[in-house]
Order: sequence, then C-alpha cells, then structure tokens
Amino acid sequence: MLPGSIARKGKSMELIKSFSVDHMHMVPGIYTSRTDTLGAETVTTYDIRLKRPNREPVMDVGAMHSLEHLIATYLRNDPDWKDDVIYWGPMGCLTGFYLILKGSRAPQELYGLMLAAFRAVEDAREVPGTAPENCGHYLMHNLAMAKWYAREFASYLEANAGNSDIFEYPGTERPVTGEGQRVFDS
Repeated sequence: MLPGSIARKGKSMELIKSFSVDHMHMVPGIYTSRTDTLGAETVTTYDIRLKRPNREPVMDVGAMHSLEHLIATYLRNDPDWKDDVIYWGPMGCLTGFYLILKGSRAPQELYGLMLAAFRAVEDAREVPGTAPENCGHYLMHNLAMAKWYAREFASYLEANAGNSDIFEYPGTERPVTGEGQRVFDS
C-alpha cells in the first residue's frame, strides 16, 4: 500500500487530486480543484483558499460558518451567477471554501465574483438563515470575525490581482518507485 493511502476491501485506493497539491507552497487564492462531467453537464469545483495551509492559523469556526451563510446567500442571489451555483461550503481544514459551479471557467473568471462577494460581507448587518429552524448550529456564528476575514481576503485579492500564483496550484514532484507507483507523504 502507498504511504498516505487507505485500503478498500484489501486494495489500495489512489490519493485524490486535492491531496496531491503541495499545500506547503500554496497561497490564498482561487484555484480549479477538479472538473467533472455528469451526463451532458460539466461541473467544476473551485478551491477558494483564504489561509496559507499549515503556516497560518485556521479560521475561527463561528466566522467560517457565518461566511458560509453570507457568501452562499450572495452567490445564489447574484443575477449573473445564481443559475450556475451548485454548492458553496467550508473545507474541513478550515483554510477555505469549495465553490461548485456548472460549466468550466478559468479561476481568473471568478475573480470579480469572489471579490464582490467578500466585499459584500463587510456591509452585512446580520447573518442570513441563523434561526434554529434554518440552521443546524444556529448559535455558532461570528459576524464580526467573518467581516474581518472577508476584508483580509478581499484586500489580498486586490493586492495580488496580477499574480498568477493566486490562480494556479503549486506543483509538486512525487518520487516514483521502481514499480512505477507514485509515493505520497501526506
């Protein structure tokens, strides 16, 4: 079995693509995580990374939950994008979010949308959908910190608009065994 892989019914499973990205060299940004074809439809998952993995503190859970509600509401109400939005949700590592859209666009095409969405958070007076009947953990929100993270990320995007590193996953070379299997260390 490969290091970092798990077994399924005695067979080694391949590491998924997002675990093959060199997280030690990743910077905050907008990345294409994967593109899938579902029937006649193409769907793309984007990695909206707010924090440098393994080098910055992760986001406050309450703030991340509030950003999930605020940005999801923004995206699903944007007249140009709402019909293409499938999902907006947090990463388990608390360093960013996944955005799943119909179609396939370059990450640069999402720049304006993400900048506007995070700037809109700064003006929020409340977090939508936080009543007990609307949210599975309605008490776990932190609007003040959500605004802080939104401002930090929007300012970062503006300062790095011309930097291609915020749109391209960092590459990583993986050693290959004599049998042709890639070695993964994470």
